[in-house]
Amino acid sequence: MISIIVLGAGMVGSTMAIDLATKHRVTISDLNNNVLKKVAKKGTTLTTLQLDVTNKKELQQALKPFDLVICAVPGYLGFQTLKAVIEAQKNVVDISFFPENSLELDQLAKEKNVTAIVDCGVAPGMGNIILGYYNEKLKLTDFECLVGGLPKVKKWPFCYKAPFSPVDVIEEYTRPARYIENGTVITKEALSDCEYVDFKGIGTLESFNSDGLRSIIFTMPHIKNMKEKTLRYPGHVEYVKVLKESGFFNKEKITINGTSISPLDFTSKILFNEWKLGETEEELTVMRITLKGSNSKGQLKTIVYNLHDEYCEKTQTTSMARTTGYTATAVANLFLDGLFVEKGIFPPELIGKHEICFNYILNYLEERNIHYIKKEN
Repeated sequence: MISIIVLGAGMVGSTMAIDLATKHRVTISDLNNNVLKKVAKKGTTLTTLQLDVTNKKELQQALKPFDLVICAVPGYLGFQTLKAVIEAQKNVVDISFFPENSLELDQLAKEKNVTAIVDCGVAPGMGNIILGYYNEKLKLTDFECLVGGLPKVKKWPFCYKAPFSPVDVIEEYTRPARYIENGTVITKEALSDCEYVDFKGIGTLESFNSDGLRSIIFTMPHIKNMKEKTLRYPGHVEYVKVLKESGFFNKEKITINGTSISPLDFTSKILFNEWKLGETEEELTVMRITLKGSNSKGQLKTIVYNLHDEYCEKTQTTSMARTTGYTATAVANLFLDGLFVEKGIFPPELIGKHEICFNYILNYLEERNIHYIKKEN
């Protein structure tokens, strides 16, 4: 039986471990022992391991018995953790979504004879996989991804709940957003170009620029127009902009009554309770992928994939954990089944380009009641 270790026992990490344990021998690790005890109650066949991934020697020693690593650590730890895993000569599927460019590790992965599949969630992740597939079928000119995770019940003022830490969400609101327009990389402030979009079953949402294109800026430079925008309930952007413009997201420390604290740390602490997603709170993930291009006969085609996924009451699993985690476990299983064997760093678009991998992932997700609905004209 294959042995897998999952690094990070958070919401998505634990969901992936439980899913993988239906077929494989799985160990889940985390620095927080209380988190591990909680996961062990849900995934009774899991082995737990307390592990500090920032201790490189300890991490690489712990990885030795395993055939595959799944990396689900927080983004700020992601790049160095992935590098340590590759140096340990372990194949890895990564969803840590770190800000650094993963392709910088491609040469190292090749030298170590390692397959490292990165950004393997819903977005980035499934959007890239769909793009990679149709890049082989059409001469693409346009790619747009609209995506968001939302609570079913709107609570004023933000009408938002985060399935992960507020610091990671705020990073999305502060990091400059890159998109491609007429073949040129354009950089704008996050939260810019806000516009309303209607979604069946939800109503009107607002979309805004976020830095979600990541690897496809480098792997798909021939596509003239590419953009990712984040979705929220109307009104959310204005309230976040007020905080941003007022300095609540600043990292430089200020002193109050002799105590130094950064406004960002203070804001994150306040928002943690405001944005904290309840353990059984219903939420949903919505995504719309639009691709435009021409086929071999020169006919113009528009392909649209819609995702609407909701909290699973039966397994008590959030939609964001399902849509993110099961994409990664699908890719992990197709790798273990020998359907992808190349060595180096591979963002999801380089997996989706292979029809057998694309179909495997969609079928895997459908088996878990996650459906991408396709329209073509």
